[in-house]
Amino acid sequence: MVSELNIPWLELASKRRRYLVAVSGGADSVALLHLLMEAGFLNLVICHLDHQLRGRESSADARWVGKLAAKLGVVFESDRADVKQRMKAQKESLETAARHARHEFYAHCARKHRCERVLLAHHADDQAETVLWNLMRGSHGLKGMSETQEIKVGRKHLELIRPLLGVRKVLLVEWLMERALAWREDVSNAKPIAVRNRLRNEVMPLLDEIGGRDVVASLARGALDQFELDAFVADSVKQAKVLDPQGRLHLPALRKLHPMLQRAAIKGYLEDQGIGGIERDLLDRAVGLMDTKSDPAINLPGGKQLRRRQGRLLVCSGAL
Repeated sequence: MVSELNIPWLELASKRRRYLVAVSGGADSVALLHLLMEAGFLNLVICHLDHQLRGRESSADARWVGKLAAKLGVVFESDRADVKQRMKAQKESLETAARHARHEFYAHCARKHRCERVLLAHHADDQAETVLWNLMRGSHGLKGMSETQEIKVGRKHLELIRPLLGVRKVLLVEWLMERALAWREDVSNAKPIAVRNRLRNEVMPLLDEIGGRDVVASLARGALDQFELDAFVADSVKQAKVLDPQGRLHLPALRKLHPMLQRAAIKGYLEDQGIGGIERDLLDRAVGLMDTKSDPAINLPGGKQLRRRQGRLLVCSGAL
């Protein structure tokens, strides 16, 4: 029996503030919504985006969430996005196109309701899948999701908040069932049509079997350890003062640091310059620029380059 769930954020957050709540209709987001209501969060706006990926089922999800919002007396915002068309136009993967569409929808809701805080229902199982997938793609460290994350969508800043990141999905489902609370099942989650689906339904169970232990707990714990290490490293880089007055990386200061801190400093600088897709191989090549005998520049994602010039490293437009 799961009578109560230990979710620190629900106890610490202000219940008077307004929050946007992303509700798909699935067990995770429906559990988050009911947990918020039970904890006394009353100034909520339910946000639901129809990705138009499952025909009538997608439309039915939107109607179901709208009825739930009306039943609970919560403000409801909904919209539709042609994710498949976006995939073709932007040359994005299905998951990336869907995520960008959601973020644009949240930004619209944020402007309308003057609220930049978006509550998401990502849980511990999602965290483990994220860590594993990022490792497979060559991420720098055990890169997972953080409980709070600042993003920029166009000119709009959003704060993404994940209160359930430490909770297993099975506990959320049990919590809903104990209270006889309904949710919508997305049958496509069981189909091998996306990377996350295959990780969830094929890879994770196999790793559990091979290792004889709960791999989700191990990966989620590893992500937490990585966040603590990253915080320490970020503070060390800040104290090293590696940026010059113009915000460029100062090579003499950078060379004094341990290689791990050099990579961290470069990674932070690139992120501040809007560079995405930063992997370990890229950071190693960037560190190589400190050698004056090496080539003076390397290519970066997005058609830009990192260039060594007059004792500095800086991001420039145009690929080599």
